[in-house]
Amino acid sequence: MASSVSESTYESQNDAQLDQLHSKLQTLRGVTTDIYDDAERQNRMLDDTNDTFSSLGASLSHSSRRVAHAFGLSSTGGVRQTRIIAYVVGGFLLLWITWTTRGFWWGSAQDGV
Repeated sequence: MASSVSESTYESQNDAQLDQLHSKLQTLRGVTTDIYDDAERQNRMLDDTNDTFSSLGASLSHSSRRVAHAFGLSSTGGVRQTRIIAYVVGGFLLLWITWTTRGFWWGSAQDGV
């Protein structure tokens, strides 16, 4: 009789620990599923971000080609780059000359007042 009581006690302890192990496995399975779902969501977000940046890069490339063509910086013709640079330098030179000689042009009108 004593051996059947101890066997019954051991059996109940084994069942209790088996239930605890089953509960821990269910919790671990839930955590694993949550991690997998989060990784999949982040992968989709990274793919969408990659697609967005690829689209932006293509759009910027297209825009830069159009600007280069408009200003003649491309090899297809139009005004050459040196001509554009000469216009910009000439414009700044003209502005500088106007600024330094403004006293000659507008100084006499202010002296008379």
